[in-house]
Amino acid sequence: MLKRAIAIRHLAFEDLGVLESLLLGSGYKVSYREAGVDDLEAIEEAQPDLLVILGAPISANDIETYPFVEQELALIQRLSERGTAVLGICLGAQLIARALGAGVEAMPRKEIGFSPIELTEEGGASVLAPLHGMPVLHWHGEACGPVTGAPSLARTQICDNQAFQPASRILGLQFHLEVPLKRFERWLIGHCSELGSAGVSVPQLRRDAVEYLPQLETVATDVFRRWLDGL
Repeated sequence: MLKRAIAIRHLAFEDLGVLESLLLGSGYKVSYREAGVDDLEAIEEAQPDLLVILGAPISANDIETYPFVEQELALIQRLSERGTAVLGICLGAQLIARALGAGVEAMPRKEIGFSPIELTEEGGASVLAPLHGMPVLHWHGEACGPVTGAPSLARTQICDNQAFQPASRILGLQFHLEVPLKRFERWLIGHCSELGSAGVSVPQLRRDAVEYLPQLETVATDVFRRWLDGL
């Protein structure tokens, strides 16, 4: 039976990436809903088997500035209560955290670039196990507070809660596993202002992507497959 995966996208180039081909190969019909354009409340009526909330350079606290954020929070609450699988990446993870009652606050500085994550004891026993010590792509300036019943699965020096799993069918990832190398240049163009204000070297970030993303794509596919297999 064909399953349905719906992804909420906030920026055209921040898409499902490597996850999309995996979903298609796993028997999912994949479609996108564009935040701020499409009716997000209609997603519940579509009865997806999986909801993915992708990243964006806005805050999960920006309800007044971006009213669709409140729609996303309510949608996460309703779908999680009915047992729908929910995956949040970056902003998506922060929205899951907020929907489940946790806070989201600014970090002392932005975390942009490639650096390893340290898995916690719980993380080492989770679907994230293949990522231990591997440099992943970070691109955020806010962090999720502790989520009740969901200990942190991974951390870095400046972010204690890089991933959490409050239920087997709900997973929040603060970092980006979905980005393939062939599409990374779009990130460097689309986020040029943020990179400049944060003092990040675009040439160095590009070199790091060439070094790390090919292997990360393979490991990321493994991580996503492990999670999907458990749904």
